[in-house]
Formats: sequence, structure tokens, C-alpha cells
Amino acid sequence: MPTDSWINETLYPEWGQRFRVKRELARVKSDFQDIAIFESYTHGRVMVLDGVIQITEGDEFVYQEMLTHVPLLAHGEAANVLIIGAGDGGVLRRVLLHPNVKRAVMVEIDGEVIRLAKEFLPKIAGDAWNDPRAQVIVGDGIDYVKNAPDNAFDVIIVDSTDPIGVGEVLFTDDFYRNCARILTARGLIVNQCGVPFMQADELHDTSARRRRFFPHVTAYVAAVPTYVGGFMTLGWAAKDAALAATPIDTIHARAQAAGLLGATEYWTPEIHAGAFNLPPYIARHLPPA
Repeated sequence: MPTDSWINETLYPEWGQRFRVKRELARVKSDFQDIAIFESYTHGRVMVLDGVIQITEGDEFVYQEMLTHVPLLAHGEAANVLIIGAGDGGVLRRVLLHPNVKRAVMVEIDGEVIRLAKEFLPKIAGDAWNDPRAQVIVGDGIDYVKNAPDNAFDVIIVDSTDPIGVGEVLFTDDFYRNCARILTARGLIVNQCGVPFMQADELHDTSARRRRFFPHVTAYVAAVPTYVGGFMTLGWAAKDAALAATPIDTIHARAQAAGLLGATEYWTPEIHAGAFNLPPYIARHLPPA
């Protein structure tokens, strides 16, 4: 229904952003959260969870490309990928762009997010939902990693809300302990760690927790316009420290073989390499090597 009103994001109590709403498309209270999707004047269609902007058609490519292509191209041989969250399907679509991926398991706790994304944000996932390599599970990611067999996945990608509400359990010791167990010998996990200018504790606490179970912990950055506050950090925890320093020529060759060169809007081999060079105000929140 047309509204021509404004929606104010509620992530930070003293600072934020707002969107002028051209048309509200859906507003649902699921078993887990309040979900709203609206059409904006500037960013295309927008999904909001519990008052916090999650994704927009206008800039989703930044976050999705960096969350996906960086770990998969750094690894180089990831055949089995686990995605936790990411109910809009954008991470799944980009994982499936990599021809070496044989199986992509996506576990999203809120089926309403998937349903509404399919109906109102179909461009984000494209045909990923129907790819035979994809296994989409509506369920609890915590339970999934707890029950998955050892060494089952090469890469785990966690696309969750902040560590409050439904996303809180994805930032616990038990979760990271099980992630380390089900990853292969060169396995790695990436997850969003907030905007450190406003959420430094999130990066610090999550990195320290992951350091208990992974020998190499760091972060890399992406500039996502609708994640207000500067750089978004993407946490990185790997069993092999060399993965974060994969030479740019190797990244370039792998991207070329996957058909990604010239097909992305944010990620490039140069952006990939540079994203690990953190400004001091971010790097200081990581645990010592």
C-alpha cells in the first residue's frame, strides 16, 4: 500500500538513518522477529528486521560479495559450504557462482524471511533457490552445527543479525567450538562483526571468543552505505593462517577461472587483498596474534 512516509532505523539510540517509504510491501510478525519490506525512493526494496535495516536492493552487492567471494577464493578448493542465516538468498546465489562448490547448505531459522524474500526481493537470490547443489533448511543453525559430523565443511559463512535477539546464540563459545569441529583441516569461518566505529565491543568480544578455537583470527572490511558508521567488519577465523594472505595473483587466477572477473560490482582481487589492511582504530580491537 502507498505510504509516502518515513521509516527510522532503531539500531543506535542516539544516531541513525531514515528512508522515505514509497510503498510498504509487507509487514509480518514471525515467531522470531518483526519483518518489514518496503520500496524506497533511493535504494530499491528494503528489508527491515526488528527496526534495523538488513538489506537493500541498491547496495546489497557490497556485503554479499565480500562475505562470499573473499573466503571462497582465499580457500580455493571449497567444495562444501555451510551458510547460517542469509535468508534473503544473496549469499547462497554468490556461493553457487563458484564452480568448485558441490554442496551449499543454508540454515535459516526464520522461514518467513525466506518466504518474503522470494516474494518481494526475488532479484537478490535469483535462481539460487532451485540450484540442485543448494540445500535450504528452515531450522536452528546452532542445532545444525552441533549435530553435523566432523570435517563436513570447508567454509562456513554466517550472515546474522547483531548479537541481540534471535542472532545472539551465533556469537557463543559453543557455536564456535562446533564450527571448528565440523570444518576441514584448512577450514575457515567468516561472519559479520558490526560497524566498529559504533560497535567496537562486538568485534573485540567475537574475535576473542573465536581465538579460543581457531589459530588465526582477524577481520576484513567492506564499505556498505546502509550499514551506517563507516566500515563494516567481517570476522575471519581460520585453521590455516596463510589463507588470509593468499597472493593477489592466485586470487586473480581463481576468480578468472570462476568467471568472476568483471562480473562483480564491489569485489576485485585488489579490494580483496586491501580489505585485510585495517585502520588502527579497527585493528586495535582484535586479539594479539
